[in-house]
Amino acid sequence: MKIKTVFQFVLCITVPLAVGGFSGYLTANEINDDWFVDLVKPSFNPPNYLFGPVWTTLYLLMGVSLFIIVKMNRSGLRTNAILAFGMQLFLNFWWSIFFFRFHRPDVALAEIILMWFSILFMIFSFHKLKPVASYLQIPYLLWVSFATILNASFWWLNK
Repeated sequence: MKIKTVFQFVLCITVPLAVGGFSGYLTANEINDDWFVDLVKPSFNPPNYLFGPVWTTLYLLMGVSLFIIVKMNRSGLRTNAILAFGMQLFLNFWWSIFFFRFHRPDVALAEIILMWFSILFMIFSFHKLKPVASYLQIPYLLWVSFATILNASFWWLNK
């Protein structure tokens, strides 16, 4: 394998992990904050220890999908797919900040709905180029679907 290919793979894996890690770093203390601890939680709220491994797995899958797309020949479709990836990752970064740091489940709910649509757009964009890259994003879409319902429940129970 060429050094350039290895570098691209490492970069594609590192970007989503770093974005998710930085967002998590900025909000880690908020999970034990009185605001979050005192919230009424829905009965289906998963335990906190589950989120780290799930998100790490999803960020790794994002990176692998991105690598598959980056390795393709340059084209307008490829550029659009990479931009779609960047948009969903940008929205992903901000969700936990709105929810945990700013204590705004209402804003976070609007934002996660936008994120869900951006993930769907990314999946369609990836599918046009390389279906396997899109299939790797289905767990992410499913998890964010669940997170959207969870976010809506937090908002509803605590408004």
